[in-house]
Amino acid sequence: MRRIPILRPLALAAVAVALVLAVPAPAQTPEEIQKAVSAAYEKYKDLKEGANADYIPALARVDPKLYGIALVTVDGKVYAAGDVKTEVSIQSISKVFTMAKVIEEQGLDAIPKTIGVDATGMRFNSIIAVELAKKALGGPEINPLVNPGAITATSMLKGATRDEIWKGLLAFYSDFAGRPLAVNAEVFKSESDTNQRNQAIGYLMHAYGFIKADPMRATDIYTEQCSVNVNAKDLATMAASLANGGKNPLTGKQVIQTGNVPGLLAVMVTAGLYDDSGKWYYRTGLPAKSGVGGGIIAVSPGKFGIAVISPPLDDAGNSVRAQKAITDISNALKANPLASTPR
Repeated sequence: MRRIPILRPLALAAVAVALVLAVPAPAQTPEEIQKAVSAAYEKYKDLKEGANADYIPALARVDPKLYGIALVTVDGKVYAAGDVKTEVSIQSISKVFTMAKVIEEQGLDAIPKTIGVDATGMRFNSIIAVELAKKALGGPEINPLVNPGAITATSMLKGATRDEIWKGLLAFYSDFAGRPLAVNAEVFKSESDTNQRNQAIGYLMHAYGFIKADPMRATDIYTEQCSVNVNAKDLATMAASLANGGKNPLTGKQVIQTGNVPGLLAVMVTAGLYDDSGKWYYRTGLPAKSGVGGGIIAVSPGKFGIAVISPPLDDAGNSVRAQKAITDISNALKANPLASTPR
């Protein structure tokens, strides 16, 4: 039986974000913000839960004790605790910003028409989800934050050559971070040597008509984008740029159009933390994205972006410390966009 959706999750979340941006929130003092960040760091610095991702050999070798928190407000103030300078690979957090570039180049409708914006309800690298997307009556049940949709999004980037596409994408990431970013060559090689499943996904997406260009080029660029090095401050600045309507609060550069931000945040809500996206949103109300390198970014629209790096992951592939720390900080700063105070 054909499903007749009343409102897609994208539309619902976009409306919610628009409403949040229109409602002024109580401002915290710098002392209150730093206190919340420092308290979360101290509370979880000795936590030993989780384990590094090991299906990519280079990630298994990252120091599991690495732990840093950075918060950047929309007026450009930076708050931090722990190690915010050591770099790790961005991994799946990159998917948000590749999606952003596709939307900037082709318009807001390009993603839902080509890939989709619904949660798959399956693992991030599920091949079954691709099969179901092909057969779905109500449209493609997939999104740019799982591997099939992410590889497809990468294939949609404009450029005459691989080099031109890659340079444009890396520059775009760098504009969000507020400094030039670079690739971790060791991680890129390690992932390229072990990405046979993603290659298969790329070919399958090509066979089903999602990818129009060379699927191996798309998979290779996708693998390289996941290998970009970032630290906690970089990630927090990238998140803060989304919180600030697409404008980097540290450099003042308008990286993407303000009207394109709600769509990005909506997909982060529905699919940002893999299988546990619903649980995360239930606890925090914050659009977020995780990566198996140990990072998580979260966005409190109109307030701040926050990032935590801590490599040990839970069974769903999300940093254990990062989830706990961001939740505590969000609660302390009353940052949940869904929360309201009775009058």
